[in-house]
Amino acid sequence: MTILVTGGAGFIGSNFVLDWLAQSDETVVNLDKLTYAGNLQNLASLEGDARHVFVQGDIGDGALLKSLFARYRFRSVINFAAESHVDRSIAGPGAFIHTNIVGSFQLLEAARAHWGGLDALEKGAFRLLHVSTDEVYGSLGREEAPFAETHRYEPNSPYSASKAASDHLVRAYHHTYGLPVLTTNCSNNYGPYHFPEKLIPLCILNALAGKPLPIYGDGQQIRDWLYVTDHCTAIRRVLDAGRIGETYNVGGWNEKPNLDVVRGLCDILDQLAPRADRNSYAEQITFVADRPGHDSRYAIDAHKIERELGWRPAETFETGLRKTVQWYLGHEEWVRNVTSGAYRDWIAKQYA
Repeated sequence: MTILVTGGAGFIGSNFVLDWLAQSDETVVNLDKLTYAGNLQNLASLEGDARHVFVQGDIGDGALLKSLFARYRFRSVINFAAESHVDRSIAGPGAFIHTNIVGSFQLLEAARAHWGGLDALEKGAFRLLHVSTDEVYGSLGREEAPFAETHRYEPNSPYSASKAASDHLVRAYHHTYGLPVLTTNCSNNYGPYHFPEKLIPLCILNALAGKPLPIYGDGQQIRDWLYVTDHCTAIRRVLDAGRIGETYNVGGWNEKPNLDVVRGLCDILDQLAPRADRNSYAEQITFVADRPGHDSRYAIDAHKIERELGWRPAETFETGLRKTVQWYLGHEEWVRNVTSGAYRDWIAKQYA
């Protein structure tokens, strides 16, 4: 049997592919456009592995999708493919509309046609799992209850609005056509292979380079942090046992203000890679102008996935953050390769 993973060279997708093939011999066809955040070096350990078939392409390419479904007769699809950085969506929303909305539509159309042509047994086993975000729910006040699956959608950025649209399309294809879908909405992921435009990897690399650690506003924006391998475990569990048509929120039970996150990784770096002057990396923390429409708090209520499927994260924030820092310290070549000139130009512009 074969599964299709879209966006499988990105941060979460590549971790999922590596995790899947560490535990299964089922072939993965990995479709990724290889934009700036897609990196085949993430999958270098699978070179020559016949279980991993990489295809460079766009989920918005209907003809390509049709040919892949015809060739491999996938039994499941896991859709990670998305433009995902809020700051980039503010600077240029067009790519987010194309990939997150139009691309999701094309994938759903290809999956619907494929599913409709399967025999009864294959049809009953087929699943499409759509990976989404907690940002579709909007922003929470400090005292409000965390996002449950029944929370109304209130996206506040072009990124979250485009993901909300894709979620609605997935739901509609189930209710209109009967397509067997599942949706997961996750909190902020962190861990190995994270492209260093996001808070944790950006601050790790800036700290080691002696650069400022940029914190938006007062740094009190709260996020729920989920270690990426815990997320991968949750996705496998939902794929295996989730109820068709349902949404499952996946969170780490780790609400932290951004400033506390950066101070925590500075403490770990002080222990594992101390500065030459023996002062704390926390001295490099710098506050910059807040981004437009910055949501103040995200928090996930992950009781449903625990109650129905028995999943809970294995990592605490402290253990996951230490593993993340250790990974970046041990993968200097990956860091050098991913921090291209174009990336450095983007960072300089964004945090000026």
